[in-house]
Amino acid sequence: MKHCLVIDDSRVMRTVARRIIEELRYSVEEAEDGTAALRACRQKMPDLIMLDWNLPSMKGIEFVRSLRNQDGGHHPFILFCTTENDAGEIAQARAAGANECLMKPFDRAAILTRLAEVGVIAA
Repeated sequence: MKHCLVIDDSRVMRTVARRIIEELRYSVEEAEDGTAALRACRQKMPDLIMLDWNLPSMKGIEFVRSLRNQDGGHHPFILFCTTENDAGEIAQARAAGANECLMKPFDRAAILTRLAEVGVIAA
């Protein structure tokens, strides 16, 4: 079974994402900040990461940079979930190692469409 880590300081956003991703037959783990997320990745590297831009303890972009420098950290597909629509910030996220961005607020259709567009799930 594929594994997803949902990283967001909002319990509501984690719950929404969890329910949608579990429908795709992923096991899902949650983290409320980047520090806890890095710990979770050291224990079990996920296949998919849904990552909030603004996190306590470290920004999402800092998490990406740190993860990509770990053993196996190149493997997860990272979907940045953000309210930021600044092209420069999105470019920074991709340069740091994020694979794709998804604007918040999102719903089931938006997540499924984006994951299908990039080949993470079958269309």
